[in-house]
Amino acid sequence: MSIKDIITVPNETLKKISQPLEKVSTNEKKLINDLFDTMYASKGIGLAAVQIGVLKRILVVDLSTKDEKRDPLSFINPIIKKVSNETSIYEEGCLSIPDTFIEIERPKICEVEYVDINGEKKNLKCDGLLSTCLQHELNHLDGQLIIDHLSKLKRDSIIKKISKTKKNPDR
Repeated sequence: MSIKDIITVPNETLKKISQPLEKVSTNEKKLINDLFDTMYASKGIGLAAVQIGVLKRILVVDLSTKDEKRDPLSFINPIIKKVSNETSIYEEGCLSIPDTFIEIERPKICEVEYVDINGEKKNLKCDGLLSTCLQHELNHLDGQLIIDHLSKLKRDSIIKKISKTKKNPDR
């Protein structure tokens, strides 16, 4: 498999809505493996296909720590079916928005319907960090970023800073 480049803000692809898959073919399985390779190489815990420029409704997650056995989860055409009224706040980072961390309040529990890598329909009730991570990655599939939770002024400031860093990588 291979490690792909992760696109970062202000790339407009990140604002596009990803398309559902009709079936899980060899190409999608390869894409999922590439997503895992890319996510692990970048030391992330979640990655959506749009973040490598592929507008398909696929995301991957692995919350295991470096001391634990990997626990890769892939989600095709995920849909949140239910969320709890109870919320939790996590400081979220994003591989497409380097060196930026934002406290975001989301439902503590969510139930997700999805298709697994074998093409089987599944349901998963998620709590805590898994719930937050899935909601974060699902936002990517809908063209939403964590900076969209901020005021326009703060969002523009972050994008400007990242754009400058891209032009002058030694900064």
